[in-house]
Order: sequence, then C-alpha cells, then structure tokens
Amino acid sequence: MGVFGRNHARVYRQLEQEGESIRLTAIADLDVERADAVASEYGVPAFGSLEQLIAGSKIQAASVAVPTIHHLVVARMLMESGIDVLIEKPLASSLTEADGLIQVAKAHGRIAQVGHLERFNPAVRATLPLITQPMFFEVHRLSVFTPRSLDVDVVLDLMIHDLDVVSSLVNSPVKEVRAVGLPILSGKVDIANLRMEFESGCVANFTASRVSTGRVRKLRFFQPQQYISIDYGRQDVLVFTIGGELPGTPSVNPQIKVAKPSVIAEEPLYAELKSFLKAVRHRLTPAVSLEDGRRALAIALDVVAAIREHSRKINLERLLT
Repeated sequence: MGVFGRNHARVYRQLEQEGESIRLTAIADLDVERADAVASEYGVPAFGSLEQLIAGSKIQAASVAVPTIHHLVVARMLMESGIDVLIEKPLASSLTEADGLIQVAKAHGRIAQVGHLERFNPAVRATLPLITQPMFFEVHRLSVFTPRSLDVDVVLDLMIHDLDVVSSLVNSPVKEVRAVGLPILSGKVDIANLRMEFESGCVANFTASRVSTGRVRKLRFFQPQQYISIDYGRQDVLVFTIGGELPGTPSVNPQIKVAKPSVIAEEPLYAELKSFLKAVRHRLTPAVSLEDGRRALAIALDVVAAIREHSRKINLERLLT
C-alpha cells in the first residue's frame, strides 16, 4: 500500500459511499501494522503480502502505491492475475522496467493507468482549451522537507509532475536538457533546476525543491498574444490576452485583457480514481497511459543524468548517491 495508499483507500471509500459502482474490499501492505490500521478504519480485510491478497480476495482493480523500486514486481503480479492497476508515479525505476509493464499489460489485456495527479487538477483541465502554441514555461514546485519518497530524488518525486504536464501541453519531442541539482538533507538530489528545449522551439524552466520553507506549486507560460498562469494549489487560472476579440476585463493597460476561466474545485486524486474506474468499467484507454508514464520517466531520467554530468564537471559528483 505504501504511505500514499491510505489516501487511495479514503477516496475509494468516498466514491463507494457516493454510489459509484465500486467496493473497497481489501488493503495490502508489507507493514502489517499499517495494513491493519487502515483496514480496520474502513472495515475491510488486511493482507501482509500480495500473494495473500490475490488468493484471499476477489478484487478486479487495484492501486499500486508502493515504493517505485517495487512497481514492476507488484503491478506485474496483479496484471498476470487478471487485475487492472493504477500505478503511482513515477511509473518505474528504469525504462526497461517501464517497457516490461507495458508488455505485461498488453499481453494480459489489462487496463493500466499511471498516477500523474496534476493531469487531473481542475486548473490544468481548464487550461487545455486555451492552448495554441506554448513557447515559454516557468514552473516552480517547492515543498518543505518530509521523510517521504526518499527512495527517489526530487526530479522523480516532485518535478516529474510538471515534466508530464508541460510535455503533454507542448506535445513535441525534447531537444535539449540542461540541469543542476544538489542533495541537501538526504542522500539524493533535494533541489534541482532544469532548462529544457523542445523541437517545436518551446523552452521550459523548472525548479523543484523538497527543502523549501514554504509550499509553492505554480506553472506559467507564454504563447502568441497570451500569458497564462496556473496555481495548482489554489486551483485557479489567470489569462492575460493582448488585443483580439477574446473575452476579458481590461487591465491598467487597455490593450491587455484579464480573464479568469471558470474552474470547478475538485480533489485531483478523486478525479484520477474516478477516471481510472471509468476506464476499467468500460475498457477504455486510460487518461494517463503507461506510454505517457514512460515518456515522463524518460525525460526525468535524462534530467537526472544531466544533473550528474553537471556535478561531474564541477567535481561535486561525490555528493550524489
């Protein structure tokens, strides 16, 4: 189950109580105390191993919220047992493992979705109809330090959210990656900065930190005659448009109109699991496919490699594990 699995259980139960065609039936975790605690909270059986879960329940779909290094083994066993899966991000520890998951899903006809949560942020969804030709992004994702997800560095822990969102908005192959990062409180990179250029000519700057004093989650981008700002946390969007006939309120500069698209607040995890269940029920291609997860992972691993190369050049590679 992992730490974040508790949230999955909470939302599955919420959907069940709201009348969705779903029933939370079991919790599995190698940490038996944690499994028992969550299972007793929701009145379902707890299992201390995957083998026990598969043998002792009749589940049709499952969330895989274990540490990344176990994604392949856990998701493969579930899919080979005829169970559809939602796999938390990052999809896997390597592209080889990601390819293995894709092959298993295809071989067994399973629905498999990747948990790139920000795709389901209402602010991101409200921005999709506004996309024309994004040319420059500035992205910040800053968090305070917590002893969570320390099996991966900040690129695979936090930045990958924005790598996925931006690459889906730009829809162009990556041309160049330049990055720097440092470990601060853990043995892995805790803060990183990235400059990425796409074949389309779009350039994106990313900063991700899990050692900041506050929490910031913002994405801003420019496209011809428009500047759009997304606040992931507040779930709102601001659109600044120059000229044209688009609706908006005139600003201090009469040539610039300001608009705030309607955004219906919703917990991204709620929307994500609802989307996953719809794909399972109707055998649809998931909103975030394994191929999407592999693309985000490939970019993230390129960023990690670029950070290591930069550290090597300045004789700081010894700091990275």
